[in-house]
Amino acid sequence: MATSAATAAACRLFFSFNPTSLSPLKGRPSFLFPTLTPTLALPPLNSTSRTTHSTTLSPQPPPSSDGDRDLPRRLPNVVDVLEERGLLESVTSENLRSACSSGSGLRVYCGFDPTAESLHLGNLLGIIVLSWFRRCGHRTVALLGGATARVGDPSGKSLERPELDLEALERNTAGIAATVTRILGKSSDGDDDGSFVILNNYDWWKGVKLLDFLKRVGRYARVGTMIAKESVKKRLESEQGMSYTEFTYQLLQGYDFLHLFQNEGVSVQIGGSDQWGNITAGTELIRKILQLEGAYGLTFPLLLKSDGTKFGKSEDGAIWLSPSMLSPYKFYQYFFSVPDTDVIRFLKVLTFLEIEEINEMERDMKRPGYVPNTAQRRLAEEVTRFVHGEDGLQEALKATEALKPGAETKLDWKTIEGIAEDVPSCSLSYDDVLNCSLVDLSVLASLMESKSAARRLLKQGGMYLNNCRVNGEDKRIEVEDIVDGKVLLLSAGKKNKVIVRIS
Repeated sequence: MATSAATAAACRLFFSFNPTSLSPLKGRPSFLFPTLTPTLALPPLNSTSRTTHSTTLSPQPPPSSDGDRDLPRRLPNVVDVLEERGLLESVTSENLRSACSSGSGLRVYCGFDPTAESLHLGNLLGIIVLSWFRRCGHRTVALLGGATARVGDPSGKSLERPELDLEALERNTAGIAATVTRILGKSSDGDDDGSFVILNNYDWWKGVKLLDFLKRVGRYARVGTMIAKESVKKRLESEQGMSYTEFTYQLLQGYDFLHLFQNEGVSVQIGGSDQWGNITAGTELIRKILQLEGAYGLTFPLLLKSDGTKFGKSEDGAIWLSPSMLSPYKFYQYFFSVPDTDVIRFLKVLTFLEIEEINEMERDMKRPGYVPNTAQRRLAEEVTRFVHGEDGLQEALKATEALKPGAETKLDWKTIEGIAEDVPSCSLSYDDVLNCSLVDLSVLASLMESKSAARRLLKQGGMYLNNCRVNGEDKRIEVEDIVDGKVLLLSAGKKNKVIVRIS
Protein backbone atom coordinates (compact mmCIF):
# COMPACT_ATOMS: atom_id res chain seq x y z
CA MET A 1 0.00 0.00 0.00
CA ALA A 2 2.85 2.40 0.73
CA THR A 3 4.11 4.45 -2.19
CA SER A 4 7.57 5.91 -2.61
CA ALA A 5 6.14 9.27 -1.49
CA ALA A 6 4.64 7.64 1.55
CA THR A 7 7.93 5.98 2.36
CA ALA A 8 9.67 9.35 2.13
CA ALA A 9 7.03 10.84 4.39
CA ALA A 10 7.70 8.11 6.87
CA CYS A 11 11.16 9.49 7.46
CA ARG A 12 9.87 12.83 8.70
CA LEU A 13 9.48 13.65 12.38
CA PHE A 14 6.56 15.36 14.03
CA PHE A 15 5.48 16.47 17.48
CA SER A 16 2.39 15.09 19.21
CA PHE A 17 -0.87 15.55 17.37
CA ASN A 18 -3.77 17.91 17.99
CA PRO A 19 -6.91 15.76 17.57
CA THR A 20 -8.94 18.67 16.21
CA SER A 21 -6.57 20.51 13.92
CA LEU A 22 -3.68 18.04 13.67
CA SER A 23 -1.34 20.96 14.33
CA PRO A 24 1.72 20.58 16.58
CA LEU A 25 1.24 20.85 20.32
CA LYS A 26 1.86 24.22 21.91
CA GLY A 27 5.12 24.39 23.79
CA ARG A 28 6.65 21.62 21.74
CA PRO A 29 7.99 18.80 23.88
CA SER A 30 11.52 17.53 23.56
CA PHE A 31 10.61 14.11 22.17
CA LEU A 32 9.86 13.32 18.53
CA PHE A 33 7.38 11.00 16.85
CA PRO A 34 8.46 9.34 13.61
CA THR A 35 5.47 10.07 11.40
CA LEU A 36 3.87 7.58 9.09
CA THR A 37 1.58 8.36 6.19
CA PRO A 38 -1.91 7.80 7.66
CA THR A 39 -4.03 5.00 6.24
CA LEU A 40 -7.29 6.86 5.76
CA ALA A 41 -9.18 3.84 4.50
CA LEU A 42 -9.11 0.28 5.73
CA PRO A 43 -6.99 -2.09 3.62
CA PRO A 44 -8.81 -3.48 0.58
CA LEU A 45 -9.03 -7.24 0.65
CA ASN A 46 -7.15 -7.91 -2.53
CA SER A 47 -3.83 -9.53 -3.29
CA THR A 48 -1.94 -6.24 -3.56
CA SER A 49 -2.91 -5.31 0.00
CA ARG A 50 -1.28 -8.35 1.53
CA THR A 51 2.30 -7.22 1.14
CA THR A 52 3.90 -6.25 4.42
CA HIS A 53 6.16 -3.20 4.37
CA SER A 54 9.24 -2.99 6.54
CA THR A 55 11.03 0.12 5.39
CA THR A 56 10.12 2.52 8.19
CA LEU A 57 11.71 0.83 11.17
CA SER A 58 15.43 0.94 11.62
CA PRO A 59 18.03 -1.80 11.33
CA GLN A 60 19.44 -4.09 13.99
CA PRO A 61 21.34 -2.54 16.91
CA PRO A 62 25.11 -2.40 16.54
CA PRO A 63 27.51 -4.80 18.25
CA SER A 64 28.02 -4.17 21.94
CA SER A 65 31.76 -3.55 21.71
CA ASP A 66 34.42 -2.73 19.14
CA GLY A 67 36.15 -6.05 19.68
CA ASP A 68 33.28 -8.11 18.28
CA ARG A 69 32.12 -5.65 15.63
CA ASP A 70 33.09 -7.94 12.79
CA LEU A 71 31.84 -11.12 14.43
CA PRO A 72 28.28 -12.46 14.19
CA ARG A 73 26.37 -11.79 17.37
CA ARG A 74 24.61 -14.67 19.02
CA LEU A 75 21.82 -13.14 21.04
CA PRO A 76 19.62 -15.12 23.42
CA ASN A 77 16.10 -16.13 22.49
CA VAL A 78 13.89 -13.52 24.06
CA VAL A 79 11.07 -15.98 24.78
CA ASP A 80 13.48 -18.17 26.74
CA VAL A 81 14.74 -15.10 28.63
CA LEU A 82 11.21 -13.98 29.53
CA GLU A 83 10.24 -17.47 30.60
CA GLU A 84 13.30 -17.82 32.85
CA ARG A 85 12.60 -14.53 34.55
CA GLY A 86 8.90 -15.10 35.18
CA LEU A 87 7.82 -12.64 32.49
CA LEU A 88 5.99 -15.10 30.25
CA GLU A 89 2.31 -15.87 30.79
CA SER A 90 1.03 -17.06 27.39
CA VAL A 91 1.89 -17.08 23.70
CA THR A 92 -0.53 -17.56 20.83
CA SER A 93 1.82 -20.06 19.21
CA GLU A 94 5.01 -21.85 20.21
CA ASN A 95 6.25 -20.95 16.73
CA LEU A 96 7.10 -17.57 18.18
CA ARG A 97 10.03 -19.13 20.01
CA SER A 98 11.57 -20.40 16.79
CA ALA A 99 10.74 -17.15 14.98
CA CYS A 100 12.73 -15.27 17.62
CA SER A 101 15.77 -17.41 16.80
CA SER A 102 15.56 -16.93 13.05
CA GLY A 103 18.30 -14.29 13.12
CA SER A 104 16.42 -11.74 11.03
CA GLY A 105 14.86 -9.96 13.99
CA LEU A 106 11.17 -9.34 14.59
CA ARG A 107 9.16 -6.19 15.11
CA VAL A 108 7.14 -6.09 18.29
CA TYR A 109 4.76 -3.55 19.79
CA CYS A 110 3.06 -2.73 23.05
CA GLY A 111 0.15 -0.30 23.36
CA PHE A 112 -0.26 2.45 25.95
CA ASP A 113 -3.55 4.32 26.14
CA PRO A 114 -3.05 7.93 27.33
CA THR A 115 -5.66 7.81 30.11
CA ALA A 116 -3.40 9.80 32.47
CA GLU A 117 -0.51 12.24 32.13
CA SER A 118 2.01 9.56 33.07
CA LEU A 119 2.42 5.85 32.91
CA HIS A 120 2.44 4.07 36.25
CA LEU A 121 4.20 1.06 37.71
CA GLY A 122 1.65 -1.31 36.20
CA ASN A 123 2.82 -0.18 32.74
CA LEU A 124 6.48 -0.75 33.56
CA LEU A 125 6.41 -4.46 32.71
CA GLY A 126 5.36 -3.65 29.14
CA ILE A 127 8.33 -1.30 28.81
CA ILE A 128 10.67 -3.89 30.32
CA VAL A 129 9.47 -6.65 27.99
CA LEU A 130 9.89 -4.30 25.01
CA SER A 131 13.41 -3.61 26.25
CA TRP A 132 14.16 -7.34 26.47
CA PHE A 133 13.06 -7.80 22.85
CA ARG A 134 15.31 -4.92 21.89
CA ARG A 135 18.28 -6.30 23.82
CA CYS A 136 17.79 -9.60 22.04
CA GLY A 137 18.09 -8.03 18.58
CA HIS A 138 14.50 -7.13 17.73
CA ARG A 139 12.94 -3.79 16.90
CA THR A 140 10.28 -2.27 19.09
CA VAL A 141 7.27 0.02 18.79
CA ALA A 142 5.46 1.84 21.58
CA LEU A 143 1.95 2.51 20.28
CA LEU A 144 0.12 5.42 21.87
CA GLY A 145 -3.65 5.00 21.86
CA GLY A 146 -4.69 8.47 20.77
CA ALA A 147 -7.76 6.89 19.19
CA THR A 148 -8.48 3.95 21.52
CA ALA A 149 -8.20 6.16 24.63
CA ARG A 150 -11.38 7.85 23.44
CA VAL A 151 -13.18 4.55 23.90
CA GLY A 152 -11.46 3.12 26.97
CA ASP A 153 -10.23 -0.43 27.44
CA PRO A 154 -12.68 -2.38 29.66
CA SER A 155 -10.07 -5.01 30.52
CA GLY A 156 -9.70 -5.34 34.29
CA LYS A 157 -12.17 -2.50 34.92
CA SER A 158 -15.43 -2.77 36.86
CA LEU A 159 -16.70 0.60 35.59
CA GLU A 160 -16.53 2.40 32.25
CA ARG A 161 -13.63 4.81 32.02
CA PRO A 162 -14.54 8.51 32.20
CA GLU A 163 -14.55 10.27 28.85
CA LEU A 164 -11.49 12.44 28.17
CA ASP A 165 -11.78 15.85 26.59
CA LEU A 166 -9.44 16.66 23.72
CA GLU A 167 -7.24 18.93 25.83
CA ALA A 168 -6.68 16.21 28.43
CA LEU A 169 -6.08 13.61 25.73
CA GLU A 170 -3.49 15.82 24.08
CA ARG A 171 -1.76 16.53 27.40
CA ASN A 172 -1.75 12.87 28.37
CA THR A 173 -0.38 11.81 25.00
CA ALA A 174 2.49 14.27 25.29
CA GLY A 175 3.28 13.20 28.84
CA ILE A 176 3.31 9.48 28.10
CA ALA A 177 5.35 9.92 24.94
CA ALA A 178 7.91 11.88 26.94
CA THR A 179 8.07 9.16 29.60
CA VAL A 180 8.44 6.30 27.13
CA THR A 181 11.02 8.21 25.11
CA ARG A 182 13.05 8.98 28.23
CA ILE A 183 13.13 5.33 29.24
CA LEU A 184 13.39 3.55 25.88
CA GLY A 185 14.80 6.29 23.68
CA LYS A 186 18.35 5.14 24.38
CA SER A 187 19.84 1.70 24.04
CA SER A 188 21.44 -0.14 26.96
CA ASP A 189 24.81 1.43 26.15
CA GLY A 190 23.32 4.94 26.12
CA ASP A 191 23.29 5.48 22.35
CA ASP A 192 20.25 5.96 20.15
CA ASP A 193 20.50 2.87 17.94
CA GLY A 194 17.23 3.48 16.11
CA SER A 195 15.64 0.18 17.21
CA PHE A 196 12.76 1.94 18.97
CA VAL A 197 9.96 4.11 17.59
CA ILE A 198 6.76 5.71 18.92
CA LEU A 199 3.57 5.66 16.85
CA ASN A 200 0.06 6.95 17.50
CA ASN A 201 -2.98 4.98 16.34
CA TYR A 202 -4.97 8.18 15.80
CA ASP A 203 -2.93 8.60 12.63
CA TRP A 204 -4.73 5.78 10.87
CA TRP A 205 -8.06 5.95 12.71
CA LYS A 206 -8.84 9.62 12.08
CA GLY A 207 -10.08 9.01 8.53
CA VAL A 208 -11.87 5.68 9.01
CA LYS A 209 -15.64 5.78 8.46
CA LEU A 210 -18.03 3.59 10.44
CA LEU A 211 -19.65 1.98 7.40
CA ASP A 212 -16.25 1.11 5.93
CA PHE A 213 -15.18 -0.39 9.25
CA LEU A 214 -18.32 -2.51 9.56
CA LYS A 215 -18.06 -3.70 5.99
CA ARG A 216 -14.38 -4.56 5.94
CA VAL A 217 -13.66 -5.56 9.54
CA GLY A 218 -16.89 -5.99 11.45
CA ARG A 219 -18.09 -8.76 9.14
CA TYR A 220 -15.16 -10.92 10.28
CA ALA A 221 -15.88 -10.50 13.99
CA ARG A 222 -17.95 -13.27 15.59
CA VAL A 223 -20.20 -11.91 18.33
CA GLY A 224 -20.07 -15.20 20.24
CA THR A 225 -16.28 -15.08 20.30
CA MET A 226 -16.27 -11.46 21.40
CA ILE A 227 -18.69 -12.12 24.24
CA ALA A 228 -16.60 -15.09 25.38
CA LYS A 229 -13.59 -12.87 26.06
CA GLU A 230 -12.90 -12.83 29.80
CA SER A 231 -12.91 -9.05 30.10
CA VAL A 232 -16.31 -8.89 28.39
CA LYS A 233 -17.85 -11.77 30.37
CA LYS A 234 -16.98 -10.19 33.72
CA ARG A 235 -18.49 -6.85 32.76
CA LEU A 236 -21.64 -8.38 31.29
CA GLU A 237 -22.17 -10.30 34.54
CA SER A 238 -21.72 -7.16 36.65
CA GLU A 239 -24.47 -4.85 37.79
CA GLN A 240 -23.09 -2.00 35.64
CA GLY A 241 -22.93 -4.04 32.45
CA MET A 242 -20.99 -2.89 29.40
CA SER A 243 -21.64 -0.21 26.81
CA TYR A 244 -21.50 -0.94 23.09
CA THR A 245 -18.59 1.52 22.89
CA GLU A 246 -16.50 -0.57 25.28
CA PHE A 247 -17.62 -3.77 23.57
CA THR A 248 -16.02 -2.60 20.32
CA TYR A 249 -12.66 -1.89 21.96
CA GLN A 250 -11.23 -5.32 21.18
CA LEU A 251 -11.95 -4.78 17.48
CA LEU A 252 -10.18 -1.41 17.53
CA GLN A 253 -7.09 -2.90 19.16
CA GLY A 254 -7.32 -5.89 16.85
CA TYR A 255 -7.30 -3.62 13.83
CA ASP A 256 -4.28 -1.77 15.20
CA PHE A 257 -2.37 -5.04 15.05
CA LEU A 258 -3.63 -5.73 11.53
CA HIS A 259 -2.57 -2.25 10.38
CA LEU A 260 0.90 -2.56 11.91
CA PHE A 261 1.33 -6.08 10.56
CA GLN A 262 0.39 -5.05 7.04
CA ASN A 263 1.98 -1.63 6.82
CA GLU A 264 4.94 -1.80 9.20
CA GLY A 265 5.86 -5.47 9.30
CA VAL A 266 5.09 -5.70 13.03
CA SER A 267 4.43 -9.37 13.77
CA VAL A 268 4.30 -9.52 17.60
CA GLN A 269 2.02 -7.78 20.06
CA ILE A 270 2.76 -7.95 23.78
CA GLY A 271 0.63 -7.02 26.77
CA GLY A 272 -0.40 -7.96 30.29
CA SER A 273 -2.37 -11.12 30.87
CA ASP A 274 -5.59 -9.09 30.94
CA GLN A 275 -4.91 -8.14 27.29
CA TRP A 276 -5.12 -11.70 25.96
CA GLY A 277 -8.59 -11.22 24.45
CA ASN A 278 -7.63 -7.99 22.70
CA ILE A 279 -4.40 -9.49 21.37
CA THR A 280 -6.06 -12.62 19.97
CA ALA A 281 -8.68 -10.40 18.33
CA GLY A 282 -5.81 -8.95 16.32
CA THR A 283 -4.23 -12.26 15.35
CA GLU A 284 -7.66 -13.50 14.22
CA LEU A 285 -8.28 -10.44 12.06
CA ILE A 286 -4.88 -10.84 10.42
CA ARG A 287 -5.57 -14.50 9.71
CA LYS A 288 -9.08 -13.88 8.33
CA ILE A 289 -8.66 -10.61 6.44
CA LEU A 290 -5.12 -10.96 5.13
CA GLN A 291 -5.22 -14.76 5.05
CA LEU A 292 -1.69 -14.80 6.40
CA GLU A 293 0.00 -16.55 9.30
CA GLY A 294 2.98 -15.23 11.25
CA ALA A 295 1.26 -12.85 13.67
CA TYR A 296 1.95 -13.66 17.32
CA GLY A 297 0.76 -12.52 20.70
CA LEU A 298 2.65 -12.72 23.97
CA THR A 299 1.40 -11.82 27.44
CA PHE A 300 3.21 -11.37 30.72
CA PRO A 301 1.80 -11.73 34.26
CA LEU A 302 0.39 -8.73 36.06
CA LEU A 303 2.67 -7.25 38.71
CA LEU A 304 1.41 -8.69 42.00
CA LYS A 305 2.77 -8.97 45.52
CA SER A 306 3.15 -12.38 47.14
CA ASP A 307 -0.21 -11.85 48.90
CA GLY A 308 -1.95 -11.48 45.52
CA THR A 309 -2.53 -7.72 45.73
CA LYS A 310 -1.38 -5.34 43.01
CA PHE A 311 2.17 -4.02 43.26
CA GLY A 312 2.31 -0.37 42.32
CA LYS A 313 -0.03 1.32 44.75
CA SER A 314 0.96 3.32 47.81
CA GLU A 315 -0.98 5.14 50.49
CA ASP A 316 -0.71 8.26 48.32
CA GLY A 317 -1.94 6.52 45.16
CA ALA A 318 -0.27 5.19 42.02
CA ILE A 319 3.50 4.90 41.61
CA TRP A 320 3.97 7.13 38.59
CA LEU A 321 6.91 6.89 36.18
CA SER A 322 7.08 10.63 35.49
CA PRO A 323 9.36 12.60 37.85
CA SER A 324 6.92 15.52 37.71
CA MET A 325 4.23 13.35 39.33
CA LEU A 326 6.44 11.32 41.67
CA SER A 327 9.97 12.31 42.64
CA PRO A 328 12.82 9.86 41.96
CA TYR A 329 13.37 9.86 45.73
CA LYS A 330 9.86 8.58 46.50
CA PHE A 331 10.09 6.15 43.58
CA TYR A 332 13.35 4.79 45.00
CA GLN A 333 11.90 4.54 48.51
CA TYR A 334 8.93 2.52 47.28
CA PHE A 335 11.23 -0.21 45.96
CA PHE A 336 13.51 0.03 48.97
CA SER A 337 10.53 -0.93 51.16
CA VAL A 338 9.70 -4.14 49.25
CA PRO A 339 9.42 -7.08 51.70
CA ASP A 340 11.96 -9.91 51.63
CA THR A 341 9.27 -12.30 50.33
CA ASP A 342 8.99 -10.31 47.08
CA VAL A 343 12.39 -8.77 46.47
CA ILE A 344 14.05 -11.66 44.59
CA ARG A 345 11.08 -12.13 42.26
CA PHE A 346 10.99 -8.41 41.56
CA LEU A 347 14.72 -8.39 40.85
CA LYS A 348 14.04 -10.99 38.15
CA VAL A 349 11.11 -9.27 36.49
CA LEU A 350 11.99 -5.59 36.97
CA THR A 351 15.75 -5.51 36.39
CA PHE A 352 18.21 -6.70 33.76
CA LEU A 353 20.67 -8.23 36.21
CA GLU A 354 21.98 -11.68 35.35
CA ILE A 355 19.91 -14.48 36.87
CA GLU A 356 22.98 -15.97 38.56
CA GLU A 357 23.72 -12.67 40.29
CA ILE A 358 20.14 -12.54 41.55
CA ASN A 359 20.34 -16.15 42.73
CA GLU A 360 23.52 -15.31 44.61
CA MET A 361 21.73 -12.44 46.34
CA GLU A 362 19.00 -14.87 47.34
CA ARG A 363 21.60 -17.21 48.83
CA ASP A 364 23.22 -14.28 50.65
CA MET A 365 19.90 -13.41 52.27
CA LYS A 366 19.93 -16.81 54.01
CA ARG A 367 23.52 -16.56 55.26
CA PRO A 368 24.67 -15.28 58.66
CA GLY A 369 25.83 -11.68 58.60
CA TYR A 370 23.52 -10.60 55.78
CA VAL A 371 22.93 -6.84 56.00
CA PRO A 372 19.16 -6.26 55.94
CA ASN A 373 17.74 -4.53 52.85
CA THR A 374 20.84 -5.14 50.73
CA ALA A 375 18.73 -6.81 48.03
CA GLN A 376 16.09 -4.08 48.31
CA ARG A 377 18.75 -1.41 47.85
CA ARG A 378 19.96 -3.08 44.66
CA LEU A 379 16.39 -3.42 43.38
CA ALA A 380 15.67 0.25 44.08
CA GLU A 381 18.90 1.36 42.40
CA GLU A 382 18.40 -0.72 39.26
CA VAL A 383 14.75 0.17 38.68
CA THR A 384 15.27 3.87 39.47
CA ARG A 385 18.22 4.01 37.06
CA PHE A 386 16.16 2.34 34.31
CA VAL A 387 13.16 4.66 34.75
CA HIS A 388 14.82 7.96 35.74
CA GLY A 389 18.34 7.56 34.41
CA GLU A 390 21.62 7.97 36.28
CA ASP A 391 20.82 11.58 37.20
CA GLY A 392 17.49 10.55 38.70
CA LEU A 393 19.16 7.79 40.69
CA GLN A 394 21.78 10.16 42.07
CA GLU A 395 19.04 12.62 43.01
CA ALA A 396 17.23 9.83 44.87
CA LEU A 397 20.40 8.67 46.63
CA LYS A 398 21.29 12.19 47.73
CA ALA A 399 17.79 12.77 49.07
CA THR A 400 17.88 9.42 50.84
CA GLU A 401 21.22 10.27 52.41
CA ALA A 402 19.88 13.69 53.44
CA LEU A 403 17.13 12.07 55.47
CA LYS A 404 19.43 9.63 57.25
CA PRO A 405 19.87 10.31 60.97
CA GLY A 406 22.86 12.61 61.44
CA ALA A 407 23.68 12.71 57.74
CA GLU A 408 26.38 15.13 56.68
CA THR A 409 25.54 15.20 52.99
CA LYS A 410 26.18 18.54 51.29
CA LEU A 411 22.76 19.68 50.20
CA ASP A 412 21.53 21.62 47.21
CA TRP A 413 18.09 23.03 46.47
CA LYS A 414 17.06 20.18 44.18
CA THR A 415 17.94 17.56 46.80
CA ILE A 416 15.93 19.34 49.47
CA GLU A 417 12.94 19.72 47.15
CA GLY A 418 13.20 16.00 46.42
CA ILE A 419 12.27 15.24 50.03
CA ALA A 420 9.77 18.08 50.38
CA GLU A 421 6.70 15.84 50.16
CA ASP A 422 7.90 13.80 53.12
CA VAL A 423 9.04 16.63 55.39
CA PRO A 424 6.99 19.45 56.96
CA SER A 425 7.69 22.84 55.44
CA CYS A 426 6.93 26.53 55.87
CA SER A 427 7.56 29.76 53.99
CA LEU A 428 9.26 32.78 55.52
CA SER A 429 10.44 36.02 53.98
CA TYR A 430 14.12 36.61 53.30
CA ASP A 431 14.20 39.48 55.79
CA ASP A 432 12.64 37.30 58.52
CA VAL A 433 15.27 34.60 58.03
CA LEU A 434 18.50 36.52 57.44
CA ASN A 435 20.32 37.28 60.71
CA CYS A 436 17.62 35.45 62.67
CA SER A 437 19.00 33.31 65.49
CA LEU A 438 18.69 29.58 64.98
CA VAL A 439 16.82 29.40 68.29
CA ASP A 440 14.20 31.86 67.08
CA LEU A 441 14.00 30.33 63.62
CA SER A 442 13.39 26.84 64.99
CA VAL A 443 10.34 28.20 66.84
CA LEU A 444 9.13 30.29 63.87
CA ALA A 445 9.34 27.20 61.65
CA SER A 446 7.48 25.07 64.27
CA LEU A 447 10.43 22.70 64.61
CA MET A 448 10.61 23.41 68.35
CA GLU A 449 7.79 24.30 70.72
CA SER A 450 9.76 26.90 72.66
CA LYS A 451 13.05 28.77 72.73
CA SER A 452 14.06 27.05 75.96
CA ALA A 453 13.57 23.64 74.31
CA ALA A 454 15.65 24.81 71.35
CA ARG A 455 18.49 26.03 73.60
CA ARG A 456 18.42 22.78 75.53
CA LEU A 457 18.70 20.75 72.31
CA LEU A 458 21.57 22.94 71.08
CA LYS A 459 23.51 22.30 74.30
CA GLN A 460 22.96 18.56 73.79
CA GLY A 461 24.33 18.74 70.23
CA GLY A 462 21.03 17.74 68.65
CA MET A 463 20.30 20.74 66.41
CA TYR A 464 21.27 20.64 62.73
CA LEU A 465 21.26 23.27 60.00
CA ASN A 466 21.45 21.83 56.48
CA ASN A 467 22.65 18.54 58.02
CA CYS A 468 25.51 20.21 59.87
CA ARG A 469 25.45 20.06 63.67
CA VAL A 470 25.25 23.47 65.39
CA ASN A 471 26.80 23.74 68.84
CA GLY A 472 26.49 27.41 69.81
CA GLU A 473 23.32 29.18 70.94
CA ASP A 474 24.50 32.36 69.23
CA LYS A 475 24.27 30.91 65.70
CA ARG A 476 22.50 33.27 63.32
CA ILE A 477 21.41 32.60 59.74
CA GLU A 478 23.87 34.00 57.20
CA VAL A 479 23.54 34.41 53.44
CA GLU A 480 25.67 31.33 52.77
CA ASP A 481 23.40 29.21 54.97
CA ILE A 482 20.47 29.67 52.59
CA VAL A 483 20.87 26.81 50.10
CA ASP A 484 20.92 28.22 46.57
CA GLY A 485 19.20 31.30 48.00
CA LYS A 486 15.96 29.35 48.30
CA VAL A 487 15.70 26.97 51.25
CA LEU A 488 16.99 25.86 54.65
CA LEU A 489 16.75 22.42 56.23
CA LEU A 490 16.40 22.43 60.02
CA SER A 491 16.69 19.23 62.04
CA ALA A 492 15.93 18.52 65.68
CA GLY A 493 17.54 15.28 66.69
CA LYS A 494 17.93 12.56 64.12
CA LYS A 495 14.46 12.44 62.59
CA ASN A 496 12.47 15.66 63.06
CA LYS A 497 13.05 17.99 60.13
CA VAL A 498 11.48 21.12 58.67
CA ILE A 499 12.11 22.74 55.29
CA VAL A 500 12.09 26.55 55.34
CA ARG A 501 11.32 28.04 51.95
CA ILE A 502 12.50 31.59 51.43
CA SER A 503 9.77 33.72 49.88
